Amino acid sequence: MSGPSYPRVDDDRGGIGSFVIGVTAIGGGLGQSFKYRDTIISQYANSDILTSLISSFWGAMDQSVNMDLFFDNVWNIDTAIGHGLDVWGRIVGVSRTLRISEDRDYFGFAEATSLSAKPYNVAPFYVGAQLSSNFDLADEPYRVLLLAKAFANVSDGSIPSINKILRSLFPGRGNAYCTDGGDMTMTYTFEFLLQPVELAILSQSGVLPKPSGVSATIVQVI
Repeated sequence: MSGPSYPRVDDDRGGIGSFVIGVTAIGGGLGQSFKYRDTIISQYANSDILTSLISSFWGAMDQSVNMDLFFDNVWNIDTAIGHGLDVWGRIVGVSRTLRISEDRDYFGFAEATSLSAKPYNVAPFYVGAQLSSNFDLADEPYRVLLLAKAFANVSDGSIPSINKILRSLFPGRGNAYCTDGGDMTMTYTFEFLLQPVELAILSQSGVLPKPSGVSATIVQVI
């Protein structure tokens, strides 16, 4: 048996054999160019037993599908899911699980005040205390948070940089921007209503950078 030969690809982006970085699919680059039958010399090519053994071995050893799945589900943050995104969370330093504080009014009767209860068509019935205040983000919002945190990790902390993070976190929601108070304070202003989970993202994830010693305040302008 003779070893396979891989045609090299001249590309400025670099590569390994016929694998071109940024172009060739993981698993498909070498796998498509490599044909195990080409390695069998002619005197053994018609041996059913030998070719069956080689075919079975290649079927067991070929990791093209597994590499493609690993790349899509873990390595590529744009397509990663589930555990793959959790791995990215450990890399960039932000958890999928947030603690949500429940502070809301429920339906009440005449003896209840407006501070603790609301009438019909305004607030829901009380269904009991929550078992846990922890909330796990779904894959898509978690992916957005990961990308924003990755950008925050390399951000210079300037207002334009922070505003870019805000735009990526809340696209199409309305104006969101950061202002410098000039007295070691800064304000994140949102001209739309933030959901409890969004408040948790902003307050717990560390996705919004701020200079050391500067206090930051979140303001909602409705």
